[in-house]
Amino acid sequence: MAVKKAVAKKTVAKKGSEKELKSLEKKIGKVPKFFRELTTNEPEMFNLVMRFEQHIWDDGKLSRKTKKLIAIAIAAALRDQHAVHAQLAGAKNLGVTKGEVEEALRVAFLLSGMPAYVYGKAQLDEVMP
Repeated sequence: MAVKKAVAKKTVAKKGSEKELKSLEKKIGKVPKFFRELTTNEPEMFNLVMRFEQHIWDDGKLSRKTKKLIAIAIAAALRDQHAVHAQLAGAKNLGVTKGEVEEALRVAFLLSGMPAYVYGKAQLDEVMP
């Protein structure tokens, strides 16, 4: 009987996780595979990360849109192709314009150098032609 309850509880948790993943994907773009796997491999960790993510992305002193531009600039400075692409996809969902991203990338250029700008610009032209 205890095994049936554990399976039922895991099924309910997984359905909730799928809903959260869809919501997250709408906000930030593609969710990395390793994070999806947390829903089944480490559901408690997944729930903690989702609470933390919600806290960070909620509008506060900075709007979600401004936070997204910061994330794009940081990802470009780190030259993280997946992160730049995912952040740009999420930016489109938030109504961020190509011009706004270009301006954020210019700040990355100022602080991180030409490679960060070129890298981010190439990803931008791919995601937001």
